[in-house]
Formats: sequence, C-alpha cells, structure tokens
Amino acid sequence: MSALSEVYYRGPGERVLCAVGIDHGRADDAGIAAGLDRARDDGLVVQLYAHVPGRTVAVERLEAVLTGARARGLDWFTYDDLADGVAAAPGVALSFDDAAIDEWWSLVPLLDAHGARVTFFIAYYETFSAEQRQRLRDLAARGHAVAAHSVRHLRAPDYAERHGLAAYVADEVRPGVDALRADGHAPRVFAYPYGARTSELDRYLLEDFALVRSISFSRDPLVVVDPCPE
Repeated sequence: MSALSEVYYRGPGERVLCAVGIDHGRADDAGIAAGLDRARDDGLVVQLYAHVPGRTVAVERLEAVLTGARARGLDWFTYDDLADGVAAAPGVALSFDDAAIDEWWSLVPLLDAHGARVTFFIAYYETFSAEQRQRLRDLAARGHAVAAHSVRHLRAPDYAERHGLAAYVADEVRPGVDALRADGHAPRVFAYPYGARTSELDRYLLEDFALVRSISFSRDPLVVVDPCPE
C-alpha cells in the first residue's frame, strides 16, 4: 500500500500527494481561508487545484487565494519543487488541470503581481494549437511548472482493469509525456484524471515519475486527514 499524504505537504518522502479543489462546489471561501491559516500555523504546504479561471473557478476566488497567501506570508511551491524534495514551509502549491491554456494565460498579470508560481497538469495536449503550445512554453519560462495529466483524461483504474497497467501507461501516459518533452518540457509529476488511483497504479507510475497526485472529494476537504482513500 502506498503511503498517502493529506492535502498538506509535510516534506520529502511523500510520493503520493493529494490536492483539494477550489472550483465552484469543491470548497467555500471560509474553508479555503482555514486551509491557508493551517499552512501558516503548522508550517505546511497546502495543495489546491482548479480548472478553468472564469468558468469553473471565479477569478475573484483565485485573487483571494493569492492575496490571502501574501497576507499570511506564505511561499509558493510548484510540484517540481516538491519533486525536488524541498523541506515543508508555510506555503501553497496551486495547480490547474486539463487544457484551459488560454484562460491560464489570462492569469499571467495576476500571478506576476503576487509572485506566484503554479503548476499546470496537461491533458489533451494534441489539441493545442501552435500558439497555445507557445503560451505553455512562455508560462514555463516564467517559472511555472508543466506536468502530465494523461492523453485523453480517462479514469486510470478503469482503463488498467480492462487493458492492463502497461497498456494504460503506453496509451495514456507516455504519449502525452513524449509530446510535452518534444516541446521542451520535462514533466516529472503525474496527476490522476478525476483523482482515480490505486496503490498498484502508484507503484507502476512511480517508476517513471518522482511524484503522483490525486485529489480530495471531501465536503470539508481542507481539514480532513487522509483525504484520498483507496
């Protein structure tokens, strides 16, 4: 069985991580504030994720996270930092999933204004236009991390059960990683689509990645222990 972290990164040694959603319906503003408070008070990195600014998550909510982190003196961590095994410190690891590259690009002035570095977990990369691929390279050049989130965003356990672990990696993981590498990225972390994972998948994927990331579905996700159960 893989050892799971809760949604707070505590330092090197954790390889199966878990983020909590801040999209509409995943958390409320009070819960997010409580999570930032705990990161500050306990010296931990709270892991937050969203999808499409302005659609699945209000830009105002993202701005509140950024200003809340600054007010509490929290540092920013990418998943590449966590893959490097950095020591835990009061901070935030904010990530965005899937393929909303144009909406992510629109956040650049806001992220720059707060000195925030975030991680983009990429799925559907084959659908990106040349301009969108350049935007992703530009985001990486600004200090943001680019990581893998599969080819077609299929549920990993379902695919592996039907076709086998090796087929899941061959069909849904490596082609996306290879495409990102061909465009100059070096993905070292994999985020499970829908957070769907098993310990067997963890072991298999951790042969190729420094870390894997799942997600919490708790109604009060920022204060639970072990939010990513089997």
